[in-house]
Amino acid sequence: MKQVLKFFKPCIPAIILIIALLFGQAMCELALPGYMSDIINDGIIKQDMDYIYSTGIMMLIIAAGSMLCAIGASFFSSRVASRALRDTRSSLFKKITSFSAAEFDQFQTASLITRTTNDIQTVQQTSILILRMACYAPIMGIGALIKALNTSPSLTWTIGLSLLVVLLIMALMFVLVMPKFSVLQSKLDRLNLIVGERLSGLLVVRAFNSETYEEERFDNANRDLTKLGIFVNRAMSFMFPALMLVMNLSGILIVWVGAHMVGDASLMIGDMLAFLQYSMQIIISFLVITMMFIMIPRAIVSIRRIGEVLAVEPSIEDKEEPEHINEAKGVLRFDHVDFAYPDAEEKTLEDISFTALPGQTTAIIGSTGSGKSSLVNLIPRFFDISGGSITLDGVDIRNIPQHELREHIGIVPQKGLLFSGTIASNLSFGKEDATKEEMIDALKTAQALDFVEKMPDGLDTHVAQGGTSVSGGQKQRLSIARALIRNPQVYIFDDSFSALDFKTDKNLRAALKEKVGGSTFIIVAQRINTILDADQIVLLDEGKVAGIGTHKELLASNKIYQEIALSQLSEEELGKEVAIDG
Repeated sequence: MKQVLKFFKPCIPAIILIIALLFGQAMCELALPGYMSDIINDGIIKQDMDYIYSTGIMMLIIAAGSMLCAIGASFFSSRVASRALRDTRSSLFKKITSFSAAEFDQFQTASLITRTTNDIQTVQQTSILILRMACYAPIMGIGALIKALNTSPSLTWTIGLSLLVVLLIMALMFVLVMPKFSVLQSKLDRLNLIVGERLSGLLVVRAFNSETYEEERFDNANRDLTKLGIFVNRAMSFMFPALMLVMNLSGILIVWVGAHMVGDASLMIGDMLAFLQYSMQIIISFLVITMMFIMIPRAIVSIRRIGEVLAVEPSIEDKEEPEHINEAKGVLRFDHVDFAYPDAEEKTLEDISFTALPGQTTAIIGSTGSGKSSLVNLIPRFFDISGGSITLDGVDIRNIPQHELREHIGIVPQKGLLFSGTIASNLSFGKEDATKEEMIDALKTAQALDFVEKMPDGLDTHVAQGGTSVSGGQKQRLSIARALIRNPQVYIFDDSFSALDFKTDKNLRAALKEKVGGSTFIIVAQRINTILDADQIVLLDEGKVAGIGTHKELLASNKIYQEIALSQLSEEELGKEVAIDG
C-alpha cells in the first residue's frame, strides 16, 4: 500500500484544493432545497412575485457556483489520479526492467503485464472516485441530515428505514462479490499467459497441429473468466435497480406521510418538498459511500499486486561505492567460479577457471545442459555467481556499475531478438547516437549489408515484432551488427552463427578479425567447425571444466572432446596429423 500511496504525496496541494471545491459544491447543493421551500411557502402561496424572482436568481447563482466547483473538482481529481498513476506505472516498469532472471521467476510475464496495465487502470479509476466523492458524500450526507432534522424531525424515521434497507442490500453484496475480485484478477493473469504463449509459439503450435488443444486451453480459461465476470456483473446489476427502488419507495413514503401532515397543518408543503430533497441527498450520499467501499477492496487487490512488484529488491544491485574501469582492455578472468540458479538444489557451474585475453578467441563448448549459456550469462551479470570471482581488467564485475559493465560488452544472444521498428532503430539499441555511416560499417562487417540494401527502404525498412519479417540468418546477422556498432572490449556470441551457412560464417569471422580483432571474443558453439581456429577452447561437462586448450591439443588428449568431434566430423576432416585414440 505504501509503495503506491507515496506517489500521491506530491499532489497534496491539489488534493487540498479538490476538498475545498467539493466542500463548496456540497454547501451550494445543500442550500438549494431551503430556497425552494422559501419560494413555495413565502412566494407562491403568498403570490409574491418579487420574492419568487429574487430568490430564483439567487438559486441560479448558487447552482452556477455548484457547477463550477464540480467541474473544478472533476478536473483536478482526474489530473491528480492520472499523474500519480503515471508515475506509479513508470516506477513499476523501471522496477520490472531492473529484475534479474531470479526476480522474473517470482512473477509470470503475463501477470507483470496485467499489473502494469489492468491493475493500474483499476487503481486510477478508484482514485478518481475517491478524490471526487470521499469528501463530497460525507459532507452532503451529514449536512442533509442536519437540514432534514431542522425541517421536520417527525419525518426522519422514514430516512432511517430507507438507510436500513440499503445497508442490508450492500452487506449482501459485500459477502457475495468482494471475494471474487481477487479471483477475477488471477483468472485474467491466466488468460493473458495463454494468449502470450500462443502468439509467441504460434509456429510451434502449427507445426505440431496443436491448434485444437490450444483453442480448448484458451476456451477453458476464457470460460472461467467469463463465468466469474458474469456473476460479478449480475450481482452489481441487481444492486443498482434494487437501490433505485429503495430510493423511489422512500420518496413515495415521505410524500404519503408528509401529505397527511400537510393536511393536518403540522407541516408546510414547501418544507415537505425540501425534506424530500434532503432525504434523496442523504440516500444518494450513503449509496456513494457504499459504492466506494465496494470499489476500494477491488482497488486494494490491485494496489497489493502492484506493491508486491515494487517491494521486490533486485538480487543484482550496484555497490554503494562502486569501482570503475578507466581504460578497459578486455581481460576477462574466471577464478574458481560456482553458480547455482535460485532455489536449485545443485550447482549448474562448479569451479570454473580460465582467462580470456584481448585479441584472442575463447570458445565454450560442451554437450547440451553442460552450462555454456549459463556461463556467458554471468559475464554481463544477468545472474550473480554463487562463489569465486569474475574480473574484468582486474576489477570484480560485482563492483562495477551494471550500466558501465555492459557498456564494455557486446552480446549476441542465442536467440536473435529484434524489436518492432526499423533496421536503423534496432541497430540504435547498440549505440543510441549511431550515425548512418557507423550502421553501414557494422552491417558490412556482419555480412548483412547486401540484403539490407536490397530491401525497399534500406535502413528504414520496417521490422516486425520479434523480427518475424526476416529470416533466421538475417536476424542473427542484424543482432551481430547491433553488437558491433557498440564497439565494446568484450564480445559474447552465444551460439550466434548456427543459422549461417559455412561461406557466410567464414566471411563473417574474417571480417570480425580484421575490424575488431583486438577485442576479446567469447564464442559459445555447438559445431566444431565454428571453433577450429579458436585460441583456446573451454570444454564443459556437467558444469565443470573438462579441458582447456586448442582444437589440436584437446583432440589429442581429451576423450570427451574427441567424442564430440567424431560425432560431427570424420577422421579425414579432422586431419591425418592427429592420432585419435579410438
